Amino acid sequence: MNSFNTAERVTQTGEARSPSAQIVTWQGYDVPRLEQVRFLLSERKLRASGRIVTAGPEEQFSGSFEVSVGETGNVTRLLLRTATVSEERQISVSRSSEGAWLVDYGQGAERADFDGAVDVDVQSAVLFNAIPVRRLNLQLEPGEHELPVVYVTLPDLSVRLVRQKYRTVSVGEEHSVVSFESGDFQQDITVDRTGLVVDYPGIAYRI
Repeated sequence: MNSFNTAERVTQTGEARSPSAQIVTWQGYDVPRLEQVRFLLSERKLRASGRIVTAGPEEQFSGSFEVSVGETGNVTRLLLRTATVSEERQISVSRSSEGAWLVDYGQGAERADFDGAVDVDVQSAVLFNAIPVRRLNLQLEPGEHELPVVYVTLPDLSVRLVRQKYRTVSVGEEHSVVSFESGDFQQDITVDRTGLVVDYPGIAYRI
């Protein structure tokens, strides 16, 4: 497993420098899957576009997404498209400055509050673990939080509210470890100084 040094553009205080375009690729452990993301990082702000390709024996699909995270670390918009052999789908999930969520499958937006959630997670897409980690600075200082999260499944693009827990396990000079829990699932994730996943055991690792 190789670390992606160009993604770790931080100052000695751990804060991100002026944003520059970078590309990171993750490979799945058990399922033939690649996730590649081009992004801009600036402190807690993030703007990214990526693609996921899954070629498992039981399910094959591709997905593309664009996500924007504001200066406060809160998600402002996610656009996600998926394609299987039988159909194509798309969804737009956006959050207003007042905290209202709009979910749109292309037939008109529906309003929801999702219990005050400010984070979005996409099934098996490890980029999205970085959003709460970066917002809460868990890669640089100890913390523990239980969060409401807007969760989108692949490839059907269903949306629901889930509860997730993030807790700092250790903070290192290059990499930190953050515990992630959702329901009965728990795993310790290794992240870099920018909060991006380096190794998510059983899910994906950076190449």
